[in-house]
Amino acid sequence: MHAFNLQPRTLTQPLSMPEWLADLAVDALIDEADLSPKPALVDRRGNGAHTDLHLGLMHASALSLWPAFKAMADAAIELGEVGLPLREAVGCIGREGEQVMLATTGGVNTHRGAIWALGLLVTAVALEPESCAASSIALRAARLALLDDRYSPRPLSHGAQVAQRYGARGAREEAQLGFPAVIQRALPQLKRSRAAGVAEQNARLDALLAIMTTLADTCVLYRAGETGLHTMQLGAQAVLDAGGSASLAGRRRLLELDQQLIALNASPGGAADLLAACLFIDRIESCDGIFQGAF
Repeated sequence: MHAFNLQPRTLTQPLSMPEWLADLAVDALIDEADLSPKPALVDRRGNGAHTDLHLGLMHASALSLWPAFKAMADAAIELGEVGLPLREAVGCIGREGEQVMLATTGGVNTHRGAIWALGLLVTAVALEPESCAASSIALRAARLALLDDRYSPRPLSHGAQVAQRYGARGAREEAQLGFPAVIQRALPQLKRSRAAGVAEQNARLDALLAIMTTLADTCVLYRAGETGLHTMQLGAQAVLDAGGSASLAGRRRLLELDQQLIALNASPGGAADLLAACLFIDRIESCDGIFQGAF
């Protein structure tokens, strides 16, 4: 097992590629948290369906993960290929990053799913920075996710237990399939909304809703069962069918969905993690030229 440095960088040093990727991953988490109005999720309006979360805590959690994301990119560069050594190094770094997160939040799980998703994507970009199309990044991340980490704790997480109970895809399976909710749903919707002249915040909300229309969100299943899941999926589709979050009719539907999910105590945290993944990949694609000889 390799040891990687999880110390924050000093601000006087120029950015390396791993540092830049860590910046983008943290920015994606902060942008996701700030996006408003998200149905039943923490945002600038309030705590959504949560009693133990608030926006400041989400920001602090995101910032605490910077060293872990950098270390994952460092590991990718050092080890150089998809294989068991890299999978186990990334897994170890992710678990250490999770402990830092929990220490920062006082034990509240703010970003466990995001550590998994964004960690794989950061690693995938660092492996082949010259190949940064969304589908290529997702494929490399999937190849890594398919490998079995021998050091991973065997007790199932809440999300994995719920996925097993309902026959749903959990975060692990979503990654192993190449993040279809991001590649097939969120990114295309984000680009469609932008092309239609929608403001960026509304385009991002539409991308979140596109994820919610089909995702078997294990956070929702854990908190509200199949009733909560169906409410989320049908409500998100209703917003998009009404014209999206930028339209008056769509905004009304969005606020109705927010109220329905809060009443069910159903918070789509899995969809939020995947929106952060979408925003990260979108930023990477838009900066693709920077990688050509920049680092």
